[in-house]
Amino acid sequence: MNRPLTGKTAVVTGSNSGIGLGVARSLAEAGAAVVLNSYTDNAEDHQLAADMAAEFDTTVRYISADMSKPDACRDLIAQAGECDILVNNAGIQHVDPIEDFPTAKWDAIIAINMSSAFHTTAAALPMMRKAGWGRVVNIASAHGLTASPYKSAYVAAKHGIVGLTKVTALETAKEDITANAICPGYVLTPLVEAQIPDTAKKYDMTEDEAKEKVILDRQPSKEFATVEQIGGTTVFLCSDHAAQITGTTISVDGGWTAL
Repeated sequence: MNRPLTGKTAVVTGSNSGIGLGVARSLAEAGAAVVLNSYTDNAEDHQLAADMAAEFDTTVRYISADMSKPDACRDLIAQAGECDILVNNAGIQHVDPIEDFPTAKWDAIIAINMSSAFHTTAAALPMMRKAGWGRVVNIASAHGLTASPYKSAYVAAKHGIVGLTKVTALETAKEDITANAICPGYVLTPLVEAQIPDTAKKYDMTEDEAKEKVILDRQPSKEFATVEQIGGTTVFLCSDHAAQITGTTISVDGGWTAL
């Protein structure tokens, strides 16, 4: 088995489910030691790490950290001890018109979706420089390149992540450190999958019609991306093949941002 990331340690924020878990699994399969993270600290979280370690024959730990808190973000990296690969994935969502958007929701989305990436990156870069190698992969969104109504905080945060990615790349351009953003469209996570029946019922459609005409309305391929595709893209960005790819965005969106 080709395990190109053996000997590297990867920290993936927001990774006990969904895209983050898919990315973490791909990195573990490629041989990396992995630190899983979320804000919970349950037996199930630690069992998830143990099961992944056994499945991929690598070291996997779970570290709880509230990514809305700057000190907790930085402490996550400190507890990891090493961070060759940093994947900033943690995120939440809220939908409302600007004039009705709750201030607390705005603050939480900006903190978790954007500011957390600044704090983890600031803590991880000295480790990467000491090791002489590093990869920062920020999970942005198609909404980091375009916009939709009623998602002001999410769109602002994801645009900010793209900007932070570019600055990180420029500040590390002469080192063996890269920084890139992956911009997924709609990804088939358990959370999205659970929304399909309700969406079909709301619009009086079959589930297939609801997926194509409502959920995937802006995704020209009319197919969801998968967590495995996001994970595989992350592994590529961490590989030697991508050593001169830095400061850019890679869209995994079925053509959404080509429109």
